[in-house]
Amino acid sequence: MSFNAPPSTPRRTVPLAWAVVIVLVVAGTGIALTAVIGAARPTPSPPGSLTVTDDKGRTVQVPADPTRVAVLSPSIMDTMYRLGLRSDVVGVDCYAAALGGLSDDYSPDQIALWNLSSSMCVQVGPTFVPSMLIDVAPQLVLASTIVSIADLEEISSEVRVPVVILQPPTLSGILVDDSLLGEIFGEPGAAAALNAQLSAELYNATNVTSAASSFPTTLVTYSADSDGYWTYGPGTFGESLIELTGAVGLGASATFPYPELSPAQVISGDPQWIVYGVGFGITESTYAAGPDWSSIPAVAHGNLSGIDSNWITEPDPTMILEGIPALLGVFHPPTP
Repeated sequence: MSFNAPPSTPRRTVPLAWAVVIVLVVAGTGIALTAVIGAARPTPSPPGSLTVTDDKGRTVQVPADPTRVAVLSPSIMDTMYRLGLRSDVVGVDCYAAALGGLSDDYSPDQIALWNLSSSMCVQVGPTFVPSMLIDVAPQLVLASTIVSIADLEEISSEVRVPVVILQPPTLSGILVDDSLLGEIFGEPGAAAALNAQLSAELYNATNVTSAASSFPTTLVTYSADSDGYWTYGPGTFGESLIELTGAVGLGASATFPYPELSPAQVISGDPQWIVYGVGFGITESTYAAGPDWSSIPAVAHGNLSGIDSNWITEPDPTMILEGIPALLGVFHPPTP
């Protein structure tokens, strides 16, 4: 995946995207959030199909209400399950069997809740195996950018299976994608109900942060190695999450969207809080073994919190329903 001096910490106003969400919730108008990104979709053509625009601006003709779908991203699988579409999923992303297989991409809780099995595996790492995608015979592929778009488009052309890329850059984009899936699968009501729930959580977050007296500087990290700590930069869903929950991320002024900050950069940034993701073999010990961990003032002061990696690394409904409350509890704990 993929710093400069940390940003200052001015008092913020509610971003425009969240103002749109608030208006929709207060007015009770549901979740017609497509207008947030201005994506007007063409009239379905030919009969029995839909023409949609995905998160990469690609125009894709998909079958209406497909019943055999390959889902190549845990974030998309989260949405499919919440929309009641698990029975339509015939394939999911996996790592090579010798390197963890299904459990490398999905947590034990997800595997159990979503009733996933190794027979559904489509290997996407460390290399993509197209034959495994073909074997599950999907009518539609839903993927994020964990798989090369060029590779997917080649397969799509060869076997005539449409591919829709869902990789929302912000939290509001999650709601847009929910609506798109509701449209594709003929479940607009389920999508509206889910987005109403998500909108309420977003609205609550703006209430909490609007009453906050300050925005703490924070390092939200999801992995560490001998060079430093991975975090989120500008234009990413992770930075959108940090901003909405009323904090200033150390990576906000970075040059790259997914920067790795050196220990010197973290120490000079002097974050008031450190939030680190755990799961998939990454524990608090992983970060404690990182360079100069104990020298970071927030660590020395005990201002750190570990939370489920899925809550801060997957742009999906769970990020909003679980990740936002968790971060609000860290940055703006309720007054006793």
